[in-house]
Amino acid sequence: MDMALVARRPGGPEVMEWSAVETAAPGPGEALVRHTAIGVNFIDVYHRSGLYPWPEGMMIPGAEAAGVVEAVGPGVNTVRPGDRVAYVLKFGAYRTRRVVPAGRLVRLPDAIPDTVAASVMLKGLTAQYLVTSSYAVQPSDTVLVHAAAGGVGLLLGQWLRAIGARAIGTAGGPAKVALALEHGYSDVIDYTATDFAPEVARLTRGALCAAVYDSVGRDTWRGSLACLKRFGMFVNFGQSSGMIEDFKLSDLARGSLSANRPMLFDYVDAREDLERRAADLFGRLERGEVRADVVATRPLSEAAEAHAALEGRRTTGTTVLIP
Repeated sequence: MDMALVARRPGGPEVMEWSAVETAAPGPGEALVRHTAIGVNFIDVYHRSGLYPWPEGMMIPGAEAAGVVEAVGPGVNTVRPGDRVAYVLKFGAYRTRRVVPAGRLVRLPDAIPDTVAASVMLKGLTAQYLVTSSYAVQPSDTVLVHAAAGGVGLLLGQWLRAIGARAIGTAGGPAKVALALEHGYSDVIDYTATDFAPEVARLTRGALCAAVYDSVGRDTWRGSLACLKRFGMFVNFGQSSGMIEDFKLSDLARGSLSANRPMLFDYVDAREDLERRAADLFGRLERGEVRADVVATRPLSEAAEAHAALEGRRTTGTTVLIP
């Protein structure tokens, strides 16, 4: 028997129970992976709480993990036993071992540790598609990133700097501001002390931003729109403060703005897109253009505590669970 964090109903962190679970042998096109590191993300909270649709029956949260292939089913030729691999799926990773579609696994370069891989599969691929596809950032652009000291935010600051763009961030409190400034941002606004929209206008001398990457949602979206220059792009890819409920298309009328609500899984649905985006991410990590250096670890059995800290905005960077 293996162990997992199982939720049998939607709710708070306490609904996850440390339970024994059976792991089947891999079938055609599948691989059995022994997890070595599992990332913690807000999407795990959204699934556990019931904000996102549940599967039938119990829920095992967890969207990203790294590990070692222990066995493969018939017809699998992309990975083999002994390979170090990582993946991102919607849920199911908070367990010691699991069977996954082999086509969702990517092999890890030797230079990337398992804890780093587990911290960047969702967040790093999110940063990749945000700056290349949701809005294709140009070297001359100024971009605003909310939650700049979070897992995605720290990666975005570095990625934008590598492109040659100017990254302005927001973060809560002096410690998080200082951390974000160490990760590529030209300026970071402490939203607990300053209204970020007027400050962005001041920092840019009224030129404003080509794009805003907003994972906060309800508390920030109106200010985000105010930070956009003409033809600017509002990218809402999360809602840590709550869902945006009163947005209207007419809100984009000032400056002929655009908006999108992207989901990572659409951008990596095709195997070739997953491989291409992962290769870009791994290459930047290997070259040192982006580093995942703020990673806290907890035992897998402490996932509930990790969720409580994440929801309480008491974290910086990424938390990784170790089976």
